[in-house]
Amino acid sequence: MTNTKHIAIVDDHALFRKGLTGLINGFPGYNVILEASNGRDLIHRLQEVEQLPDIALLDISMPEMDGYATAEWLRINHPSIKILALSTMDAESAIIKMIRHGAKGYVLKDAEPSELKRAFEEVLTVGYFFNELITHKVLFSIQALTEASDIQTFVKLTDREITFLKQICSEKNYAEIADEMCVSVRTVEGYRNAVCEKLQLKTRTGLAMYAIKNGIVKLD
Repeated sequence: MTNTKHIAIVDDHALFRKGLTGLINGFPGYNVILEASNGRDLIHRLQEVEQLPDIALLDISMPEMDGYATAEWLRINHPSIKILALSTMDAESAIIKMIRHGAKGYVLKDAEPSELKRAFEEVLTVGYFFNELITHKVLFSIQALTEASDIQTFVKLTDREITFLKQICSEKNYAEIADEMCVSVRTVEGYRNAVCEKLQLKTRTGLAMYAIKNGIVKLD
């Protein structure tokens, strides 16, 4: 039993929590020790448990205290707890924001049970889990990049390319970014291609994560 990993589920839908608890308790070596309906409920219930969970599964959309705020609180107050986002939201902005607030993985609610189990295993052993939404290649590339104290010591980005990276973290499409930068869409696409090549990244998510983790931009 000493090798059993403890899980907390934070979701405002009681039936979903109960179903997920039964599923996870059926995984060998895993046990749900805490259920909470939102972040504030989680904070209260953590004071009652004898042992902290190894992993906290967080929904994003919750009343009173949502997944972003809950992840941030856990990151500051209980950094040993690995945070996995479990959500129906697959928008890049939601994924990026959860990662910035401390999530080590992101699983969609319609994922197969085997993927959830793999997420547990990888977040505990590797430190991170991302499926096709954010590939291991993108994640580990960004991890390497964050070790550089100054972005310019790792790659040479022009001022306009850095401006483009700041814009990429918004919800604007490329046409709107072009208007903001007073250039054509084709020029913006040129910035994207150049930056992707320099950073060896392929997706807008990867570029935005790079910008956030290197302090080029901060999300609210």
